[in-house]
Order: sequence, then C-alpha cells, then structure tokens
Amino acid sequence: MLVLTRRSNQSIMIGKDIVVTVLEVRGEQVRIGIKAPREVEVHREEVFEALHESEVPPSA
Repeated sequence: MLVLTRRSNQSIMIGKDIVVTVLEVRGEQVRIGIKAPREVEVHREEVFEALHESEVPPSA
C-alpha cells in the first residue's frame, strides 16, 4: 500500500486519467473528490463488495 500525505485542495494522480482530490478534512472525516473517465467505475469499498457478492454464485 502506498501512503501519501495531502492537505485540503491537494490531489494525487492515478495513471493519466484519474485525479483524487482532498476536499475537506474535519476531525476523523476526510471528503475526497474523484475525477475519472465515465468508463471507470468508482464505488465505496462496501458497495463494491456488495455488487460483487451478488455476482458470485453460491458454492454447492
């Protein structure tokens, strides 16, 4: 895992097309903005896992 330190209004780049920006830091909460091409799916981890759990057939 790569760990980076950023302040409000600072960004990181993922590849050439994805920008993650720290919008606000309030106590233990951090608001981020993600700019990505429409064909790139962006989900919170728990939503991603729920979507993929529904795709996996139950084991016999």
